[in-house]
Amino acid sequence: MRLLYLIPARGGSKGIPHKNIKQLSGKPLIAYSIDVARQLTDDSNICVSTDDDEIIRVVTSYGLAVPFKRPDYLATDSAGTYEVILHAIDFYENLGVHYDAVVLLQPTSPLRTARQVTEAIGLYDKSVDAVVSVCESPQNPYYNLFEENRDGYLRISKGDGAFRRRQDTPSVWMFNGAIYVFNVESLRKGYFDSFKKIRKYVMPLDMSVDLDTLTDWMYLEAVMNKGK
Repeated sequence: MRLLYLIPARGGSKGIPHKNIKQLSGKPLIAYSIDVARQLTDDSNICVSTDDDEIIRVVTSYGLAVPFKRPDYLATDSAGTYEVILHAIDFYENLGVHYDAVVLLQPTSPLRTARQVTEAIGLYDKSVDAVVSVCESPQNPYYNLFEENRDGYLRISKGDGAFRRRQDTPSVWMFNGAIYVFNVESLRKGYFDSFKKIRKYVMPLDMSVDLDTLTDWMYLEAVMNKGK
């Protein structure tokens, strides 16, 4: 099975300006994902997809060649990850290189490890559409998530409200953004929301940091620096 390790890195970040190349505890954020991928494959199977010249410069200075610059139509706020993945697959197929699956490593999950990626890949086979990393949600629709009814009153989001203790409720999972293993054939058939066969790879909540705001960044940097 041939795997493409894809690291998407758009230049226009609003929540954390220049976050993909911002220094986090001594190195650019994107370097954490590159380092993980390099423990699992050689550089020829690692693709940083970006529209930004400065990101290209930083990645190149880190010793990894950037195979292409993302076209303008994939550099807008409305451009989605799905289209970015297909563009990368098409690029390599036009070169005669065919991948069975894409391992998506978003730079915003710097705590993910090579071992965790390996374990997630171990759950993948061609019978599934994807393997996705998750963590158990701290909020539960059977217990402490509510919706408004037609009269404007809150009611439990799921179930009949019979659960009195959170530990008795069914487990619910949320995507943590750290690891995705996508079946290329499934990607060719349609968007992610059409996938029917998704396996979960469970990660601890404290390793499921997904950097989106400056508050997220400051928290994680404080934790990492304290660890040093």
